[in-house]
Amino acid sequence: MGFNKRSISTLVLSIPLFWGGCCHAPAGAKERCNNAASSREASGKAPAEKPTPPLAPVADSAKAQEPPQARRLKLVETIFDQVVSDPYRWLEDMSSKETRSWTTAQDDYARQFIAQLPLRDEIAKRLAKLSYVEWVSAPRRKGNRYFFVKQHADREKAIHYWREGKAGKEKILLDPNTLSKDGSIALKSVVISHDGRKAAYKLSKNAADDSILYVMDVASGETSKIDQIEGARYAYAQWVPGAKGFYYTRLPVDPSIPKDQLPGHAAVYYHELGTAAKTDRLIYPKTGNPSIFLSPQLSRDGTLLFVYKHYGWRRTDIYLKDLKRKKGAFRPLAVGKDAAYAAYPHKRTIYLLTNEDAPRYRLFKVKARAIERKRWREIVAEDKDAVLDGLSIVGGHLALSYLRNANSQLVVADLNGKTVRQVKLPGLGSTWGLSGHPDDDEAFYSFSSYITAKSVYQTSVRSGGTKPYFTPKLDIDSSPYTVEQVFYPSPDGTRVSMFIIRRKDLIRDGSTPFMLYGYGGFNISLTPRFRASYFVWLEQGGAIAIPNLRGGGEYGEAWHRAGMLTRKQNVFDDFIAAAQFLIAKKYTTSKRLAIRGGSNGGLLVGAAMTQRPELFRAVACHVPLLDMIRYHRFGAGKTWIEEYGSADDREQFTALLAYSPYHRVKEGSAYPAMLMLSADSDDRVDPMHARKFTAAIQHANTGAHPILLRVETKAGHGGGDMIKKRVARTADEWSFLLHQLKGKIVSSTRAKGGQ
Repeated sequence: MGFNKRSISTLVLSIPLFWGGCCHAPAGAKERCNNAASSREASGKAPAEKPTPPLAPVADSAKAQEPPQARRLKLVETIFDQVVSDPYRWLEDMSSKETRSWTTAQDDYARQFIAQLPLRDEIAKRLAKLSYVEWVSAPRRKGNRYFFVKQHADREKAIHYWREGKAGKEKILLDPNTLSKDGSIALKSVVISHDGRKAAYKLSKNAADDSILYVMDVASGETSKIDQIEGARYAYAQWVPGAKGFYYTRLPVDPSIPKDQLPGHAAVYYHELGTAAKTDRLIYPKTGNPSIFLSPQLSRDGTLLFVYKHYGWRRTDIYLKDLKRKKGAFRPLAVGKDAAYAAYPHKRTIYLLTNEDAPRYRLFKVKARAIERKRWREIVAEDKDAVLDGLSIVGGHLALSYLRNANSQLVVADLNGKTVRQVKLPGLGSTWGLSGHPDDDEAFYSFSSYITAKSVYQTSVRSGGTKPYFTPKLDIDSSPYTVEQVFYPSPDGTRVSMFIIRRKDLIRDGSTPFMLYGYGGFNISLTPRFRASYFVWLEQGGAIAIPNLRGGGEYGEAWHRAGMLTRKQNVFDDFIAAAQFLIAKKYTTSKRLAIRGGSNGGLLVGAAMTQRPELFRAVACHVPLLDMIRYHRFGAGKTWIEEYGSADDREQFTALLAYSPYHRVKEGSAYPAMLMLSADSDDRVDPMHARKFTAAIQHANTGAHPILLRVETKAGHGGGDMIKKRVARTADEWSFLLHQLKGKIVSSTRAKGGQ
């Protein structure tokens, strides 16, 4: 497992961009949606879940029928000598009947509004056609068995399969479509034992993060009634050889522990198959600090056990226990440095990927028998022009993944770090590295770009050469479109890169509806990845811009740190500068510009719209953080203190209050149209942020544009995990934004070659 820049932790604040075939796994794995009211089924024909009363025809103004107003409190606090008001604190309590009633009324109003938008049904049908398609993952060998995931064009969720040997009959391992009648049970983190005999997997209600871990016998398909582990939110099974048990991280199931304190109670355990979880052996105790979390990693041969202490996404400590030593204790491998490390053990040798004194990362090698720092040997030096952001060991070689100007490169090296070859990729875009068995020559990699669908390729580690393994079939003609990468200055002079996805014949006269998407945090890189939903936007005459903001990982750890803690305003400055660049270069105008972001990206667009409301015409804000003074008191908030800081610290409080979107809302301001998208079962970022901010904007707004709050039911932080839910959500979002931008609103029935 371990630290891995390109993979996304279950703790990470993120929201997947809609595609229908993308999947993210817990940190270090590397491999890594039917709703209420106006939501149609993916076909656009199924009835809504509840009746939608008609409204008057949709106008530019939402003032014709106002959304329900929220009661304001005269609640004022003094924090570090600064007066802070919080008039909507009562909306933090979802157990309150008043809060539930207000939220339901807001959702009803939003769905009624969206239901009448002229393009909503056409967009939904087009999204469905591009989403209900078949795709297949690369196979992974475990023992003599091969495991893979397949999405069927007539299923809501992807199915996990296995076969005995390469030519064996395809058999279902886990079909999440059968777990519940309404699709509310989500399947997460399927981990196969090295011999292919057992599978550990997690199930969660409403796609929330909280989950229960189960164990299945692969051959029989039977799930053990004994091996069930609650508190498995952060569990990712580390199987021992012979599949007799596994190491994992567990949270206590104790209602007396405040939810915001739970991460600090996570501990590492060993579970022996056939025994109850309550008897599991404690391997490494809790930290007691919810901003520091633990994860174990076991080498394939079962002799080296690593325990990671993650200090947010900035620093990692690693402790190692050699299980070959009967009385061996945990020893510090990489401890006490303000740097991140990831261990990749291979046959009693440890490869360490780190940004220690190397913001763009470098690679060390050390023998397990003598791990002292002085014995580390650097085998891959830092590249000053590219970020070494991933590693895998396949076919007795190192597969090194680089980012060069936010585009992927893949290099094969020997076990001493000497380059053997560069894997030729189809173009500029993204890959997730080589996957395969450490001893097998056969390897796979995937590739996509903003206008090239994600395909899987097969290659030989030793001899090179590539052949297609799976290419999806989509009703898309990408030939009219292009992607350009531009660079623009932020206010402090920092050079920022940005991808622009547009028609080749776009005329820069300011008439094009643009969607500006950003994230900028947690060391997460926005690289060119295919989203079928983007083509629905493009086909409607729009274009898309995606900048690589500070706070992300596209340019290394220094880039990340330049956008965190008290330097978070840099991220917002970069984003606002991107909008100004698009306007100055006449790609669009402020009246044709929408901004979009989710989670940490929701914070981004919330900050942008409150700092520069005149710069944007519309905002789509997903599952966001917006009250930065109280964020750490809710959900998994305390795990993000290392990234954002805490209002309990004077200096950090001052920085947080300066940009906290909820506290930046000003009465008498004209705000852009806003579609706030929340989820009722989000246990990562508490939905209170969406409720409070929506109420504040609706009260303060003097503009005529609609301010809506849409709440997705039976959905977690990433939304529901069924295709139809994602189709409904994106159709609502696209039709809302396009209606506001008043761009080239045309039928989605396209002539061949684009419209």
